[in-house]
Amino acid sequence: MDGKTYVGSGMVERIKAAAEMHEANLLIFDDDLRPAQGREIEKMTEIKVIDRTELILDIFARRARTKVARAQVELAQMEYELPRLRRLWDHLQRLGGGIGTRGPGETQLESDRRNVRVRITMLKKILKGVEIDRHEQRKRRTDMVRVALVGYTNAGKSTLMNELSGADVHTEDLLFATLDATTRKLELPGGHEALLTDTVGLIKKLPHNLVVSFHATLEEVADADLLLHVVDASRPNCERFMDLADTVMRDIGIEDKPTRLIFNKIDRIVDGEGIERLGRVYPGSLFTSAVKGEGLDEVRRAICAFVESMEDVLDVAIPYSDGRLISKMYDIGEVLSTSDGEEVLEMRVRVPKPESARLRNYGRNRLTARYRQR
Repeated sequence: MDGKTYVGSGMVERIKAAAEMHEANLLIFDDDLRPAQGREIEKMTEIKVIDRTELILDIFARRARTKVARAQVELAQMEYELPRLRRLWDHLQRLGGGIGTRGPGETQLESDRRNVRVRITMLKKILKGVEIDRHEQRKRRTDMVRVALVGYTNAGKSTLMNELSGADVHTEDLLFATLDATTRKLELPGGHEALLTDTVGLIKKLPHNLVVSFHATLEEVADADLLLHVVDASRPNCERFMDLADTVMRDIGIEDKPTRLIFNKIDRIVDGEGIERLGRVYPGSLFTSAVKGEGLDEVRRAICAFVESMEDVLDVAIPYSDGRLISKMYDIGEVLSTSDGEEVLEMRVRVPKPESARLRNYGRNRLTARYRQR
């Protein structure tokens, strides 16, 4: 890598010639450039230059629809632009020489940097508040299994979310059509329930500024009990995009979670052998067409099986005098059956494992109920 122009002066001349031949007015580098490198290339080619991060931030800015998403994108943009601010008032020269004398151009640059830092601080406070609110929301729903849809951008996660849960998440055949984490209750066979979350699409070499600013959104994935990794099966070399998504999740600290693979958009695949091969290579994977509603029942059954593995069925005997605990059973789980005893109410209940442990501790400490796990 050339320290001055990233690609070397010879390659810059070739790029300039190609740009002139095609009448291009913008150069996009599929990697991050240092501010000085971008300025040098612009100087040599006389064409505006942007790098990978700037392009992704621009796409995010166009897709942001909610207040939170706009704040997240603006923070990433501000942190990206801060070291790239430069004096644009070259016509304002120093007014005098000597130590301590500065021209109005430099004063304006310092003022801009200060304003950007103030804005960054304010945006961080806003997003910190959002993070705290979402953390409190997650604490209030700890009794339900959380499932997160993850995967490379434009794999069809939002369409799958809508079809499974009846949500109304914006869908479009675009990169990063969804930036906000949306959570809905999912009704499952056998009376089970889970919380399903749609998340922002992943992309290789995810800019660090976006990881930081979207921390609250990515926490929804980090706190999930089960990941549904959605892959666009119609993409050529779809396994490459699957591996890229896995790499990004490892990079942001999301790994070693129970995961089910979902190969989506099978309606676009002409070659049936391709689906059979994926099934052989990735046993246990699911195949869906969210647009046509194919394979959704299998997804629901897979989630249901996981939810059941996260629950205990308990036989409890609660004294009639402990009406508070009797009532709590209906709040925290599913009462499967009841039977009246002389002094106690016999109940069979299905509860999440964390609640199961708390109930057993409660019974030992209070000596008001006896428990038997099935």
